Amino acid sequence: MGTKPPDADRLREIFAALGFVTSSTKMTSVLQCAFKAAQASDTTILIQGETGTGKQVLARAIHSLDAKRAQFPFVTVHCSTVNEDLAESELFGHRKGSFSGAVSSRPGLFQSADHGTVFLDDVNDLPLRLQPKLLDALQRGSVRPLGADREQHLDVRVIAAANQRLEPLVAQGAFRADLYHRLNVIRMALPPLREREEDLASLVMEFAHRYPELYERIESLEPELLEHLKACRFEGNVRELENAVQRTLFMKNDGDSLTRADWLRQENDAVEAVNSDEMPKAANLLWIIMLKNQLPFPELMRQIEGELLRRALQIGGKTRKEIAEFLKTSERTLYHKMQAHGIGAGPRREAG
Repeated sequence: MGTKPPDADRLREIFAALGFVTSSTKMTSVLQCAFKAAQASDTTILIQGETGTGKQVLARAIHSLDAKRAQFPFVTVHCSTVNEDLAESELFGHRKGSFSGAVSSRPGLFQSADHGTVFLDDVNDLPLRLQPKLLDALQRGSVRPLGADREQHLDVRVIAAANQRLEPLVAQGAFRADLYHRLNVIRMALPPLREREEDLASLVMEFAHRYPELYERIESLEPELLEHLKACRFEGNVRELENAVQRTLFMKNDGDSLTRADWLRQENDAVEAVNSDEMPKAANLLWIIMLKNQLPFPELMRQIEGELLRRALQIGGKTRKEIAEFLKTSERTLYHKMQAHGIGAGPRREAG
């Protein structure tokens, strides 16, 4: 029988220590569910929420609280960037000589996570033809590497995250109903940051203390700053807030309180064209991010391009043609870049 979840304050302390920070009463039921789910080590979990709401952070926290699996790997599969031609090999491994270029045997991501957790990020973007293979692996608890003549039993827990609701995709035939039901055993929904005003102060302070190399003396937040933040939409949710706090810290020069003036300085700077004097500052910030997150340079560049595209889709225009003009590129190039980053259909094409 599972352990009863602690009270709300203790729950917040437990999850904050694992990187998932919240002060919102709306999140109490989510934390209670996550705590109980950590004890159900063999049960699949589906976490739904907009991009940037903290789905991966919550999944990793659940893994860390899972007494059976915490000491084993937590392996992330980025479903939106899976190469469809190599996906089966990437997920389930291959034997030497099983296809052109297979010069040695290699385990897949599922084998790498044996006894631990596989996190399927953006599972809604998983190509349709790969979905039955994933379903089969989940149902049977085993995989067959490409070129192998026998199956390999695995003991893995699957946590899937979706940045859009799966039910409409099932109705449209874009996501298999049987896979949806297999994933949707324990379900949690993370509300967007704009519905969690109580979280703003704790999150800003958390991020302010997370990056002491940018500015190390933040002791408080000006009330006017919090009022300003409550009026912000934060379409990129917690991820957008974290990036904005980093910019604010980087540009701050004195004082131990984060103020509305500090925030407006970075806000104004973010929408102005970057001139040659500001480019070294941006490069330095990216260098810090790369080191902090131990990102390879190509992956950093890929993520930057994706984030810039998402921001352009928010503010660049109503059609792909308008956004392409805003980015000073072709509509065709924009379309292919969106596909490469798994951004989806995006804005409509220009009529006519």
